[in-house]
Amino acid sequence: MTVIISAFKIIFLLGFLILIHEAGHLVVAKLCKVRVNEFAIGFGPTIWKAQGIETKYAIRLIPLRWFL
Repeated sequence: MTVIISAFKIIFLLGFLILIHEAGHLVVAKLCKVRVNEFAIGFGPTIWKAQGIETKYAIRLIPLRWFL
């Protein structure tokens, strides 16, 4: 059981670090007036989504990948 909890902690921490990294790309792109169509956390089916002025934000089912 502790192995499973440790694995979830590692996945969460790694995911959080990747989120911060990718959010940095998003901020720089927005500051440089680069159009960003979608910023998503994870991959697979969409769990939650919101449409911004020009960017669609989404949270996907499997949180192991981020993309712009």
